[in-house]
Amino acid sequence: MTDGCTIGELARRAGVPTSTVRFYERRGLLEAAGRSRANYRIYGPRAEERLGFIRSAQQAGFTLKDIEVLLGFRDDPTPSCGGVQALIESRLELVEAESRRLVQVERMLRGWLSVCREAEASGRCGVLEGLREKNLEKTGDRP
Repeated sequence: MTDGCTIGELARRAGVPTSTVRFYERRGLLEAAGRSRANYRIYGPRAEERLGFIRSAQQAGFTLKDIEVLLGFRDDPTPSCGGVQALIESRLELVEAESRRLVQVERMLRGWLSVCREAEASGRCGVLEGLREKNLEKTGDRP
């Protein structure tokens, strides 16, 4: 990047829509750009680098709130490695919990697929009937 680029150029380089750049500006993740004489937003090298940091952090599984914290650490003249580690540990706990939940979902889906395949010849779907029964138990609307 040389002197600056428009929002469209910045977005294209980062592989995001221009609406994402605007959204990051509203969230305070990117500084609002200066304007050209023609009133176009002009972004400098710092914006492109910061946008790359945000995208990398998202790919690593950090939320936008996490990224706000990370940017705060990064922008601090004496960044806190301990703070970053605590944030990563917190994110890991959530990822591990979600992973356990997804393993349970996978087991349930595999079981349902098996039930469905076994009942297919009868013309009835054991899964649909089972889900209906479970809903009726939950609502108390048993026939």
